[in-house]
Amino acid sequence: MINRCGKFIHSLLIKILDFFFPVFQRWMPKEVYNYLACGTINTLSDWVLYFLIYNYVIQKQIVDLDFIAFSPHIASLIIITPITSFIGFCLSKYVTFTKSNIKTNQQIKRYAFILASNFLISYFGLKLCCEVLNIWATPAKMITTVFTTLFSYFTQKYYSFRKNK
Repeated sequence: MINRCGKFIHSLLIKILDFFFPVFQRWMPKEVYNYLACGTINTLSDWVLYFLIYNYVIQKQIVDLDFIAFSPHIASLIIITPITSFIGFCLSKYVTFTKSNIKTNQQIKRYAFILASNFLISYFGLKLCCEVLNIWATPAKMITTVFTTLFSYFTQKYYSFRKNK
C-alpha cells in the first residue's frame, strides 16, 4: 500500500513542485525546497486536523477512558499523530529524500524513532504552553510545530533518509 501511495504522491507532487521550483532555485537547493513544500503540506494538514479534532470531535472536553484521562489538547495530539505521521513519511520518502538507498523497513524504524521524539517534544510543549502559559491549544500546537520541524529536518536528512556511501 505504501508503495502505491508513494508512486501516486511522487508523480503528482513532483510535477507541481518542479513547476514552481525555478522561482526558488537561487535561494535554496531542491531538496530543501521539496522539504519545505512537503513540510508545509504536512504542517497545514496537522494544524487543520488538530483544530477540527480539538474543537469538534473532542469538543474541548477531557477524554476519560476510566483507567486514564487525557486533557483535550493531549487527546487531540494522540489522535492526529498517526495520520500526519503517515502523510509525513510518504512525503519524505517519495518526494523529498528520494535519493536515499536505505531499505524502506529501516527508514520506517528510524522515522518511528524520530516520530516518538517529536511526540515527546509536542507533548511537553503543549503541556507547557496550555497548562503553564495559558496559550490556546491550536496556537500552542503551532508553536511546538516550529521546534519539531527543525528537529525533523536534520534527523530525517542525516538519519532516516540519509544516503549510504
